[in-house]
Amino acid sequence: MLANLTFKNLFLIDSLGALTTAFLLGVVLVRLESIFGMPPNVLYSLAAVAVGFMIYSLVCYQAVRENWQLFLRAIAIANLLYCVLTLALVIYFWADLTMLGVAYFFGEAIIVTSLALIELKIASQTISGKV
Repeated sequence: MLANLTFKNLFLIDSLGALTTAFLLGVVLVRLESIFGMPPNVLYSLAAVAVGFMIYSLVCYQAVRENWQLFLRAIAIANLLYCVLTLALVIYFWADLTMLGVAYFFGEAIIVTSLALIELKIASQTISGKV
């Protein structure tokens, strides 16, 4: 499966995932705060980060042709740092979170970490002919 992924596809997948995350955090979870337990200001902040990642990945999808490994590695590391931040916030707000909130944030971290690891694997490949 990884053999069929190009760096452009990864940037597109990353941007769509970040858009989905921003929507879920900034719209759905905020409206259902009592069900998830994370404070709205934290959700809006995380959503803003996701919007930034979406813009970065979409610009890379459209514009990057050379040195794509560097750009892909950058978003992968940013995604991993986002997961660390999210898990730190889960620990900090543990008493306020519901089980559904904990499940959401751990599920998101698993998905984003998986994508980041795939991005790092593809970025480490020296085959730059795939576009």
